[in-house]
Amino acid sequence: MNDLGRALALALELVLRLDDEVLAIVALSLRVSLTASGLAFAIGAPIGAALAIYRFKGRTVAIVLANALLGLPPVVVGLFVYVMLSRSGPFGAFGWLFTSAGMVCAQTILALPIVVALTHRVCEPLWSEYGDSLLVGGASRLRAVPFVLNMARNGLVTVFLAAFGRSIAEVGAIIIVGGNIRGFTRTMTTAIALETSRGDLPLALALGLILILLSLLVSTGGVLLGRAPEH
Repeated sequence: MNDLGRALALALELVLRLDDEVLAIVALSLRVSLTASGLAFAIGAPIGAALAIYRFKGRTVAIVLANALLGLPPVVVGLFVYVMLSRSGPFGAFGWLFTSAGMVCAQTILALPIVVALTHRVCEPLWSEYGDSLLVGGASRLRAVPFVLNMARNGLVTVFLAAFGRSIAEVGAIIIVGGNIRGFTRTMTTAIALETSRGDLPLALALGLILILLSLLVSTGGVLLGRAPEH
């Protein structure tokens, strides 16, 4: 118990004095996760809105698939991205394996189903309520997509936060693709796993405290925005 107390005290000291290594790891984690979340949102939000607006053969299958992929195993995604980015893979020429770019690819794939599924859930009731009015007013279904996304903007912020929460907490995929290289691809989650196995509890606890704080901020933001009325 005394050892744990000392480790926790050292962890707090690392956080409060803004240790350089801690800051570098946190900065990389935020950069990778925010980039992946932004890409997933830019790709997935229009797809989710289109699933709510368009009626086509196979639409139900697409919606079910998007929701089923919410539980996509991270290590499987990591393996897939590793194969794609390896020298013998189709994207090996980019040289993204064991780089932050490769980690962004893995996190984007993991966050994409979340964005698609949740955006569809947010936009579906809005289209049911305002869809006929938009079509009667002369808007095509394609032109209606940005209108519906704009009406759902509060809910979409929550969607983005959900994607970011999935990305920032990811470890399985990025440790396969990134390799957990100190100073280059070491994120909070991979560093926690490594330092715990090495017995460096202060650094692991410091990063764990920051990760918990970020998760709480994301969850709180999602709840508050979810309660905010649409304008």
